[in-house]
Amino acid sequence: MKLNIILPTLIMLISVNAFGQDNYEIQVYPSETVSPGITMVELHSNYTPRGMTFGDGVRPSQDALHETLEVTHGFNPWFELGFYMFTNVHSGYGWEWVGDHIRPRVRVPESWDWPVGVSLSAEVGYQRPEYSADTWTLELRPIIDRDFSWVYLAINPTFGLSFKGENQKKGFDFEPNLKVAFHLTNQIDLGAEYYGTTGPAFSPDPIQDQSHSIFAAVDLNVSPEWEFNFGTGWGLTRSTDGIVVKMILGRRFGG
Repeated sequence: MKLNIILPTLIMLISVNAFGQDNYEIQVYPSETVSPGITMVELHSNYTPRGMTFGDGVRPSQDALHETLEVTHGFNPWFELGFYMFTNVHSGYGWEWVGDHIRPRVRVPESWDWPVGVSLSAEVGYQRPEYSADTWTLELRPIIDRDFSWVYLAINPTFGLSFKGENQKKGFDFEPNLKVAFHLTNQIDLGAEYYGTTGPAFSPDPIQDQSHSIFAAVDLNVSPEWEFNFGTGWGLTRSTDGIVVKMILGRRFGG
């Protein structure tokens, strides 16, 4: 009955022109923060069977497995603080540490009764020059979402800034992320996620130099303590990895 809405929505997402993040933490953020006193531990596992074989001064992405540990603690109903440790596993280089980021996030409290969820994430950190042309970066991520009775929608119109590296004089990049997830059952969501980058926010790169990818993804809501997301993504431009498989496994502790 809802196919006349679902299919056009998926087609629209696939055809959007925008930008995606590196293959370490592939996730469209929800506006909700971690509850006070709770610590969320997540493992982001992303494998690239078809990616870039040339590095342009950095490690190639093809056949690389990225393992990222994320630990986030909720301090009150509107503030959380997250920490990331990025690693790379590759037959040519072994298992290597890539970098660390820290991420404070604030949200509009539920008591304000806004029609949509709204929060703002600010992520800053370091990545080794072997893995990124920009070693110190800042990411500002506004988050807007809403959960309807049968579908969840989220948009992250993200802006990235380099403090040190190849792009430090270019200003903010525009990096929008989108998600639509249909509630098939109370425990299973099926949908699409989009990641991209258009280059400098006010002077987009040529389309062939932009990064655009679309993921088919499933979320399992089997327990309030657990989080599970799995997806397969396809690159839409020559500057995007061809195929990426991702999984997020999270567990909440405390209460």
